[in-house]
Amino acid sequence: MHSVNPQSAIPVRHTDLARAALTVALAVCCQSAFAKCGGVDYSWGADGLAKAHDFVITMLLYVVYVCYAVAGIVSVIASLQIYFKINAGEEGWKKEIMMVVGAILFIIGATIVFPAFFGYRV
Repeated sequence: MHSVNPQSAIPVRHTDLARAALTVALAVCCQSAFAKCGGVDYSWGADGLAKAHDFVITMLLYVVYVCYAVAGIVSVIASLQIYFKINAGEEGWKKEIMMVVGAILFIIGATIVFPAFFGYRV
């Protein structure tokens, strides 16, 4: 059976309405099922915060190592491109050298100077 919506004159199936109602009902039920009943557990306290801090610092160390590896690969590729540009006699190789040096300085700053500024030893 099709009923017609008088405002849009588009046929609407009853199964579509039932499906939409079921979706809304399930969404509301899931919200109440995921709600936390009772008080919050503060038993971890400062130990949990210290563990989270240690975990973040450990991940920071791994991110620094990945940045070093990616920067090394990119700098080798950029250096080869500059070498080929100089041998071909193309213009703009000085600009490319400045960009590579700037990128190297940024990586040094981001991985050594900034953590030291905030008191972290990586």
